[in-house]
Amino acid sequence: MPDHPYDLIVGLETHVQLLTDSKLFCGCSTAFGAPPNTQTCPVCIGLPGSLPVMNREAFRLGLVAAIALNCEIPQFTKWDRKQYYYPDLPKGYQISQYDLPMSQKGWLEISDPKGRFAAKKVGIIRAHLEEDAGKSLHDEAAGKADSRIDLNRTGTPLLEIVSAPDIRSTEETRAYLTELKLLLTYLNVSDCNMQEGSLRVDANVNIHIHTPQGKIATPIVEIKNLNSFRFIERALAYEAKRQFDAWQETGRKMGDPGTFKQTRGWDDAEGVTFSQREKEESSDYRYFPDPDLCPVRTPTAEVQKVRGGLAELPAAIRHRLEKSHGITPYDSDVIVAQGRPLVDYYEEVARIGGDGKKAANWVTQELLRVLNERNWSLAQFPLTAAALGELVKLVVAGEIEITRAKEVFNDMVAHKRSAGESMAALGIAKVDTSELEAICREIVAANPKIVADVKAGKQQAVGALVGQAKKKNPNANPNDVRRICLEIIGGM
Repeated sequence: MPDHPYDLIVGLETHVQLLTDSKLFCGCSTAFGAPPNTQTCPVCIGLPGSLPVMNREAFRLGLVAAIALNCEIPQFTKWDRKQYYYPDLPKGYQISQYDLPMSQKGWLEISDPKGRFAAKKVGIIRAHLEEDAGKSLHDEAAGKADSRIDLNRTGTPLLEIVSAPDIRSTEETRAYLTELKLLLTYLNVSDCNMQEGSLRVDANVNIHIHTPQGKIATPIVEIKNLNSFRFIERALAYEAKRQFDAWQETGRKMGDPGTFKQTRGWDDAEGVTFSQREKEESSDYRYFPDPDLCPVRTPTAEVQKVRGGLAELPAAIRHRLEKSHGITPYDSDVIVAQGRPLVDYYEEVARIGGDGKKAANWVTQELLRVLNERNWSLAQFPLTAAALGELVKLVVAGEIEITRAKEVFNDMVAHKRSAGESMAALGIAKVDTSELEAICREIVAANPKIVADVKAGKQQAVGALVGQAKKKNPNANPNDVRRICLEIIGGM
């Protein structure tokens, strides 16, 4: 973030839909895309006399995520009613957790391979379970100003992950959310599909303004329901500047009457945040323990069992790939960010190819290029890891130079051939050493000016000889041509 006369302070509340087949307190489906109001029952819409029953799988998934986030797991937790009125909340309250959440005091480490900020641990204040509300559908576009309510999401299990205000830039914000999303998908806790509402973010933001008297903190603003990382970065940058400009214009001391905490929305088309209401305090929600749900006890043995069964986490995978295959943090970040299937694919390519760095180059550049161009998943990619590994092995052994290897790769993808079959089809073969030496002697003899330039210290001039060699035999390896030509010239 550019230098400003203030520090950006950000804490994030991330709402993650858990990967369960049914809702948190009833048996209704959580599947996305059903016709409106077809996945409801007396429990999730709060009809009189209906009683909730906790979804054990939702609690287990929440526990998995909390442990992976290095949270403390209390042995006792309970459910609370959060009272507020909104049209898409038919019960008039949301079942959540208030003073005794299922987990607390954790952290998530973030870093940046591009070096824009130092690696740091972002504190996790708490991660607690709650049910989702319904969805209000507003018809602003057609001009009718109709609002409709879809209650299919009502009661869907959410894990709310509340970060400490440790984030100091938009880059750190994106890194935190990217790492969190990656962690949860690797654990199969959530699909984190932002387009379907499986991951939603509220950002609490204010600034600490540098003044001769010290730092002045502006009131906290909560920006609600940010549903893309790009929106979040833009909203934070705008809101920080808006708060600073407002402070300059009013000259008001923070804390004077009239400077309230606010809840604001984000209008991406206009690129501005807009005021929605004053921000509520916890007392406004009139929390009290839900009388229809029993507290939950989490034995230490259960926590240890879950911890012992955790899958390898993204940070550990990156560290292992860098150490065992000698690749850069940037390469490991790109590979791990694509998901576990690509990690396994890369490791097989590296094992067969015999060179971790070259394997990473082919996977992160050529393979991902094809996937992006054709909008394929890895499962649709026609080459097995073994097939790509064999091509890498040929490159490592010097059997084929890189330019021609890319031709082979493209042919392998197009025709689902092995490296050997594609090389035969394209007429690519390693040039015999004696033939290559003969070509080099011929072109050196035919180019006395280049020879003179090289002898005068202009070794880059030999590049013209490489081009001539390729014309005589397209299979000539440029590195070998350069080396042999320099040896011939040096002996003249």
